Amino acid sequence: MLKSIKLMWKKPKQNLGELWKKRLMEWRKEEAVVRIERPTRLDRARSLGYKAKQGFVVVRVRIVRGKRKRPKPAKGRIPKKYGRFFSAAKSDRLLCEERAARKFPNLEVLNSYYVGEDGKYKWYEVIMVDPHHPSIAKDKDIKWITEKQHKGRVFRGLTFAGKKMRGLRKK
Repeated sequence: MLKSIKLMWKKPKQNLGELWKKRLMEWRKEEAVVRIERPTRLDRARSLGYKAKQGFVVVRVRIVRGKRKRPKPAKGRIPKKYGRFFSAAKSDRLLCEERAARKFPNLEVLNSYYVGEDGKYKWYEVIMVDPHHPSIAKDKDIKWITEKQHKGRVFRGLTFAGKKMRGLRKK
């Protein structure tokens, strides 16, 4: 089943068709950071460490596409290096992870993945873990996140997207 989901997400616009458009229209009306019941891309979530058990939370985050806009100077001289747009040092994926972590301060970010985009927005789903939940403390695969040194890992560039920004990943 997961294989077929993975193949479908190679070209989601063509494979999902009307469902793709319908989803994007619904997501546009939602808030920027929304907790969801289950992952949209189950194959990707599972490969990044998600388990369908208590203590795991999936959050969909919306971010504006394109370059970041610099405010226009109100008066005085225009700086030599002035341009209306600049490229952010952080990736959209990392920005989404940070926004999710700020919205849910009691949870830790495990990882994230892309779910869609339109002309104005991009959406990512962030997998978050509750380090204080007993089922997480008992699980041998994810119990490492309950330790003290993993607190606030997204803000220190310790997620996959953060390590890529720091130049520690090749892809």
